[in-house]
Amino acid sequence: MNKNKITLSLASALTLGISTNTMAAGFQLAEYSATGLGRAFAGEAAMADNASAQFRNPAMMTYLEGTQVSVGAIYVDPNIDVNGDVSLLGQQVATTKASDIAHSAVIPNFYISHRVNEQWAVGLALATNYGMETELGGDFLGTIFGNQANIMSVEINPNIAYKINDQFSVGAGIRYVMGEGHFGAALPMGGPDLKYMEGDDAAWGWQLGGAWQINEANRIGFNYRSAVDLKLKGEASGLLYGGVHSGSMALTLPATAEIASYHQLTDKLAMHASFNWTDWSSFDKLEASIPSISATPDLIKEENWEDNYRIALGATYQYTNKLAVRTGVAYDTSAVSDEHRTQTIPETDRLWLSLGAGYQWSDALSFDAGFTYIFAKDASMDESLDVNGTPIASFSGETTGNVWLAGIQANYRF
Repeated sequence: MNKNKITLSLASALTLGISTNTMAAGFQLAEYSATGLGRAFAGEAAMADNASAQFRNPAMMTYLEGTQVSVGAIYVDPNIDVNGDVSLLGQQVATTKASDIAHSAVIPNFYISHRVNEQWAVGLALATNYGMETELGGDFLGTIFGNQANIMSVEINPNIAYKINDQFSVGAGIRYVMGEGHFGAALPMGGPDLKYMEGDDAAWGWQLGGAWQINEANRIGFNYRSAVDLKLKGEASGLLYGGVHSGSMALTLPATAEIASYHQLTDKLAMHASFNWTDWSSFDKLEASIPSISATPDLIKEENWEDNYRIALGATYQYTNKLAVRTGVAYDTSAVSDEHRTQTIPETDRLWLSLGAGYQWSDALSFDAGFTYIFAKDASMDESLDVNGTPIASFSGETTGNVWLAGIQANYRF
């Protein structure tokens, strides 16, 4: 086991054994806290509920008092199916289906923030922003186009914030991202791998945020997170590689941006909204570099993704002095068009419906819970295997499914 794998295993243990699935666009994860889950992550860059706020906008730490700790986890249960027809030399030969291709997972998180003085605040986040795992096996006959895909990442993110005056705050953070992944294609019916690539790496990124307190009841927040370029170093194997070889594969975790607003309409009711952008157009293909086989990179998969957008609207109602209830709705656009959708990452539009609550147990201790149901839009896909420009085999089908998420968060203020 190399140094990166040891480091990643340690970080995974610290975050309660992370296992991830893709619930936002592409292989992006929105599930950074159960607090935000209850409002469909609406208004996150302008919210300061607890120490978790720094992961979506470090400037929001200037709104937190004292030292605060927040820890939680979100359980994700996806129900995604792929079905369609397999053809050889232009002739349909079979209809096939893969059920529940995305694995269930628990996504944990840990945050701590400290208000140094009236102007300065510091914090640390331990969470994840990207991850996925799909597997198509058993009786599925389309595995030559891909039978498994896995991306796991853990992020260590120290942050600092500065309050310029009563209206403006800024914040910034360094991101150390550790990632590993594997991708493969195999012969059907449990046959051997045709191509399989696995590797791991660590790289640096950054984030920058700001907040504008327009007046006592209205606030706008902004956050930008840089791209992180990983070079997954490991091994390539399979029949088409003729054995096991050392290799690597470049993988970019794309840049993201969010603009959000918070509006206290009455003493009890607040509304919040977000607009998110992710630079998924940077994810155009997966290539493996295997020097012992060829000086030219080997194409693993064409992706040709497009930038993604997300719109969310939420509300918080302070039912009693101790109990707050939350709700939200969001719409995620697909990061890929119909002609480029693949069965290993069956990306599609999603509609989020969320409910949540927060309970102030004591002056120092509070708990949050959230529940979300995601409607994934049915979407078509077409993949082909060409030799010298001639289609040899093809798969034409669709992806269907839904996802539900449930999370809890505990927050303590010293």
